[in-house]
Amino acid sequence: MNNSGLAALVHPHKIDKFLTENWPNEPFIIHDLGESIKEITALPFLKSLNALLNAWDKPVQVHLPDVSDESSAIDASSADARKLFANKMALLFNNVQTLSPELTKWLRILKKDLGLPTSTYARCMAYATPDGKGTRAHFDQNINFVLQLHGTKKWWLAPNVNVENPTERFTVGQPVDLELASYVETEMPSAMPGEDRTEVILKPGSMLFVPRGFWHSTEASGEALALNFTFNQPTWIDLFTIALRSRLTLSPDWRELADGVASSDSDRRQLAEQRFDILLQELIEDMPNWKAQDILRATEGEFS
Repeated sequence: MNNSGLAALVHPHKIDKFLTENWPNEPFIIHDLGESIKEITALPFLKSLNALLNAWDKPVQVHLPDVSDESSAIDASSADARKLFANKMALLFNNVQTLSPELTKWLRILKKDLGLPTSTYARCMAYATPDGKGTRAHFDQNINFVLQLHGTKKWWLAPNVNVENPTERFTVGQPVDLELASYVETEMPSAMPGEDRTEVILKPGSMLFVPRGFWHSTEASGEALALNFTFNQPTWIDLFTIALRSRLTLSPDWRELADGVASSDSDRRQLAEQRFDILLQELIEDMPNWKAQDILRATEGEFS
């Protein structure tokens, strides 16, 4: 058995089974990983919240009690974060892989195992949750592999019928991002959706895969510490726009300044629109020659 990456997180299941039955849209939970994740659980700074706070020299995100979510948070020093945690406020440590070459390796292997694009933003996040507290119902625009290290945390999960493939995060009771609002299919709920909701309990050694866009909320029983492997995976929109910019940058005409587009002089503005129309027409004529292979070669490089 591999001692890192996806094989270790889904053990004793096979990677192919996970990729066929769960990835990327269905939650997956497994318990008692134990031996397969000992490389992570052996890391000294993950032995306890105190150990992590002692090793952490960057700001800690503290979730304020009005929302109990990262949508309402402040940054604090480790010393202040310790006091705020004692006052029942959850903590988030972002980019924990900066403390450990092992975690950096895990991110790299997971990214390869999942076949994620080169431009994927990968990071480790540690969540410390006080007894009886948790996170308000929300969904994320990223995917998460949640590894419970200490304590017990109850999760509620529900499929998202409000919006398909969200590009932004949303927390109930908070404003909807403008881009997200442009394609939301039904009104956002005011509480955790109850239809098709499932409940799971994570204990030390449990791993939960939370798909992008899946509704979830949590509550800790006892002080809880979890490590997330989080991936902001680019969409087809992202890959296309990366390739489009790369291609257009080769043209001196497209590199011209967009002069006059907001001019109060109607003649200047009309000339700008005419110039832009010419560029767009040239692009339209060129696009039938584009192939997916060419675009992916621009974003991902050559495959061996």
